[in-house]
Amino acid sequence: MGRFNERTLIRAAPRNAPRGPATPVAAAQPSRHPRPAVTLALTSAATAVTLMTYTAPMVTLPETAADLHTPLSAQAWLLNGAPLGLAALLLVAGSLADDYGRRRIFLSGTLALGITTALGGLTTSTWAFTLARAAQGAASAAILASSLGLLVTAYPSPRGRLHATGVWGAFVSGGIAVGPLVSGALPDWRLAYVVLGAAALVIAGLGIRGLSESRSPRGGRPDAAGATAFGLALVALVAALTLGRDGWLRAPVGLLLAAAVLLAGVFTVVERRVRTPMIDLNLLRSPRFLASSAGGLFTGLAVIGLFSYLPALMQQTLRLPPLETAWLFLLWSGLSFAVALQAKRLAGRVPPRRQLAIGFVLHAVGTLTMLGALAADSWVRLLPGFVIGGVGSGLLNAALPLLSVESVPAERAAMGSGAQQTFRYIGSCAGVALTIALATSSGAGLARGANLAMTVSAGLAVLGAASVLALRDRERG
Repeated sequence: MGRFNERTLIRAAPRNAPRGPATPVAAAQPSRHPRPAVTLALTSAATAVTLMTYTAPMVTLPETAADLHTPLSAQAWLLNGAPLGLAALLLVAGSLADDYGRRRIFLSGTLALGITTALGGLTTSTWAFTLARAAQGAASAAILASSLGLLVTAYPSPRGRLHATGVWGAFVSGGIAVGPLVSGALPDWRLAYVVLGAAALVIAGLGIRGLSESRSPRGGRPDAAGATAFGLALVALVAALTLGRDGWLRAPVGLLLAAAVLLAGVFTVVERRVRTPMIDLNLLRSPRFLASSAGGLFTGLAVIGLFSYLPALMQQTLRLPPLETAWLFLLWSGLSFAVALQAKRLAGRVPPRRQLAIGFVLHAVGTLTMLGALAADSWVRLLPGFVIGGVGSGLLNAALPLLSVESVPAERAAMGSGAQQTFRYIGSCAGVALTIALATSSGAGLARGANLAMTVSAGLAVLGAASVLALRDRERG
């Protein structure tokens, strides 16, 4: 059950996915027989804690900003620190996990997440908090990229993989649901980071004995040049998007955007020349890989971008306390968890690509039903949108991990997961910055600005649905 053989590797790889250099069969085998149930439990728990850490500031943003004396123009950094670290290192973490050991990278990530999360609660300035959040994001990248690689090893059959990725995707939604509740229920936002940090350390301790090692080494050295160019390109892009709120035609914004484009070009050149690139650029010829990447990008832009800042908008316009905001937010995220957990029943009837399209359309419909609710000072009018959007988010979270591991050969599962989630959190960084810029740009107040942000989010979701449908897989539809 837990071992790869040559036929398994060939059968697991999509027919139209490019193949890299041949990997010895023995290299892809785990060091000892993995325990599927334990692997699924630990990776799902770590993923939930990762997403709880990610969403913790959502309902405490006003309190955190006041405590750190963060001006409105810099509040995007409080939310964007973690997705920046995630986006910058997901590809690196995925490649390192496949080459040097998925268990090793997973345990390193959970340990680092525990330490950096606890330290985040001790910071006293905006920049120190942002750096701590970026470090949390980097640790989270190691967890998220290696988790799916561990699951593919533990569940090599298509049926088992469908079950495992479905549960894992549900715990993404579960972490999003519980994170705001934990931070909103505790008397101090700083205490939430101590609690979450301790939870990550417990999982790291359990994983030492519960997980087995697996790897698919390609040989060669880590792609340090590619990682550096890619990380700097993302920092420049996010900085430009965040500073753009105060004027897109200013020189610093233009220089940062130009630097991002230049560094992206350097990254492309490096990846074509190194022996062990972070990502095989030939995968860009695969419709399924492109659909996975587009799905991640538009999930970040449209869904995560809006719902990362919406709780703060609800508190500032509807005057709701953090805990009440978290309970309302739970309607969206809780439904997302339930739907993602049950979405595996759609297998064989609705391909992952179509699930993504349906999820995007439901998000667009749900978002449009919320228009005017904040201006009318009515949280009740938000409820239908939370329900519809929650169902859509659940479909997205169930389909994305399955499509990401199906879009690459099985021995590169962690890299495939890292690539899809990289696009997801690049989109998240841009989406958060865009949402805050739109919501605060209206002279008529936050409620009117929120309507504009919701409309743009719905439009981006429709564009995401069209993108994944256009990228047809010639062999499997």
